[in-house]
Parts: sequence; structure tokens; C-alpha cells
Amino acid sequence: MKKSLLVLVVVTLFSSCAKVPISGRKQMNLLPGNIMLSMSLTNYQGILKESTVLSDRNQHSQFVSKIGTDISNAVESYLKKKGKTNRIKGFEWEYNVIKDDVVNAWCMPGGKIAVYTGIIPVTKDKYGMATVLGHEIAHAVAKHGNERMSQQLLVMLGGMSLEVAMKEEPEKTKNIFRAAYGIGTQLGTLAYSRKHEYEADKLGMVFMAQAGYDPAKSIEFWKRMQDMKNGASVPQFISTHPSDENRIKAMKEFLPKAKEYYKPNTK
Repeated sequence: MKKSLLVLVVVTLFSSCAKVPISGRKQMNLLPGNIMLSMSLTNYQGILKESTVLSDRNQHSQFVSKIGTDISNAVESYLKKKGKTNRIKGFEWEYNVIKDDVVNAWCMPGGKIAVYTGIIPVTKDKYGMATVLGHEIAHAVAKHGNERMSQQLLVMLGGMSLEVAMKEEPEKTKNIFRAAYGIGTQLGTLAYSRKHEYEADKLGMVFMAQAGYDPAKSIEFWKRMQDMKNGASVPQFISTHPSDENRIKAMKEFLPKAKEYYKPNTK
């Protein structure tokens, strides 16, 4: 176990230090991107098999796919201009709507996205859905899940390398992966840190603005989520994406910057 921990430390020291787009924060992506993509595909397919997935012809599916495609196209365009397409290397965007009352949505590495029907009434309109999708895609582009899973491997598996963990502790590794992306498991879900949340807010606002959706509407969505926080039961989306007044204040402060990217979508 000590040897595994040493390997993780060495990897940390010699990993290339990347900067998150827009925020400019330096980060270490400790886990191999190709393995994360492989785990994403396996887990995504597994979750779809476990769930009731709406058909492509369903109005909710078409709604989510249309907005999601607008945003993913904007993401690709932005990263290409900035010379940061490595952020989405191997991504093959896929959108599915799962019939479930849970208020949640998530995006795995590789652009594997799921929206639960329970969150659709809260999004209210295309702007609310663009906020959700932009925010979740932002988490994936910023590789927040990679950072969170690295931390959990260290805490729960003593710094065991991902390859070894997948072989020796496959069920634990699967649960850690799902929890890192806000998907309910036996371990529960892992709340994103305030740092990750603020970062995803900024990226998400820029991405939705570039896709033609008014970023000011994102603040209205998070206000609705904050109101839900005062209800009898806390939706899963809030437990993994904490909403508070300081966060909304930060979004308001960033709005003028996000507006610089905004061109209304008339389609």
C-alpha cells in the first residue's frame, strides 16, 4: 500500500500541470485520460441498462439533445480557438433522458450525459436546461471528476493506482467513479467543492452564451434551486451542487464577462 501511495505522489509531481479554460486555475490531472474514458463508457452503458431511458423520438429527449448539441458545438469551437482541444480528446457527445423523479443531471468524461425527468420542471424552459447542460459539461471539460476521484482513491483505497484498483477492488472503484460524477451509489454522492462549483458556473455561463442562450437566465435557475433547498426534502442535484447566496452573487459579478460571448440563438 505504501508503494502505491508513493507511485501516486510521483505521478503527481511529474504530471503535466494544465490550466482550466476561462478560470485559468492550475490543476493536476492524476488519472490517465484513456482509462477514465473507458470507465465512463462502461458505467454509462451500465446505467442506461439499469434505467428507463426515453426514446429519441420523445419530446424531452429531442429538447435535451437540441440544446445539448448547441452547447457542445460551442464548447468545441471555443476550445479550438484557444488551442485546448486536448480537454475533450476522445469525447463523443451523447445525450439521454432517464425517466425518474430524481432531480439530477450529470456528464461523464467523453461527453456522456444524462438528464433525469425530475429536473425538467425545475429547468422551466430552454434557458434553464441550457444552464444545467452547460454547467454539467463544464464539470467534464474542467476535469473536476478526475480531481475528485484522485482524492477518493487516496482516501478510500490508500492511494492505489487506478489500474490496480479496477482489478483488485472493481466494485469500490465503480462506486467511487459514479459518486465522483454525482450519480447515486452505495457510497452516496460527493458534493462538488465550492472551488469546482464556482468554476463550473463560469464555464457553463460562457458555454451557454456562446451557444446563443442568455447567461443571465442561469442565475434565475439557481435561484429556483435555492428555493427548493428550503423544502422538506433536498433534491440530489442540490446535494452535489450546493447553492447559496454567495454563489449567486459570484455569478452576477461574472455575468458581464459571460455576456461578451452572447449572441442570441434565433433557431
